Amino acid sequence: MHVFRPAGYDRRTAGIVVYVHGYYVHVDEAWREHKLARQFASSQRNALFVAPEAPAAAEEKSDWGNLRAKLASSLRRARIEPPHGPVILVGHSAAYRTIVPWLDEPSVHNVILIDALYGNEPEFRAWLDRSPSNQMTLVVKGTAKWADPFVRALPYARTVPEIPGRLGQLSAADRSARVLSLRSQYGHFELITDGKVMPLLLGRTPLPSIKRTRAARAP
Repeated sequence: MHVFRPAGYDRRTAGIVVYVHGYYVHVDEAWREHKLARQFASSQRNALFVAPEAPAAAEEKSDWGNLRAKLASSLRRARIEPPHGPVILVGHSAAYRTIVPWLDEPSVHNVILIDALYGNEPEFRAWLDRSPSNQMTLVVKGTAKWADPFVRALPYARTVPEIPGRLGQLSAADRSARVLSLRSQYGHFELITDGKVMPLLLGRTPLPSIKRTRAARAP
């Protein structure tokens, strides 16, 4: 597991972002090759960013189980006091497999799936139905076969034709939508390797921002 605290981090108001990688990569490779620390820093969100090991192939299983308990024990070993703000789940591709068991965690109200909704749709729908405060952001490229019917079934969902360059290019209704689906002009792997999309999407969460002047450039 990798943990990143951005410059300007303030535990009093911070949340936690848990990022889960997809297949064909392990967390150490993802951290280095996808420059995850840089992506987290460029989001300018006041959060503790956590990237755990996840399945890199279909035959592998996640060993995380209870999210809150695992986070607490892992951060305790790292001698990091966890913040008490919202927990944001972000996943790329097959990360949905790891995220689904965490949907029962009461503190999870925001899920971002980056071309990652292609299974367990009933569980994600049940999570949305559980509370009007639950919010989902979907990026759709190769997963349209599964994601499009899911979105069409939700009367409150909104779809935009491409990922904007900045959050302000979205309408107020899009920014506040319970479910926002963004069609991607980027390729499936490019969505995470280029480092443009995740920082943008984290701006749609309730995490407070860190002022640009205090944000550090991550390695």
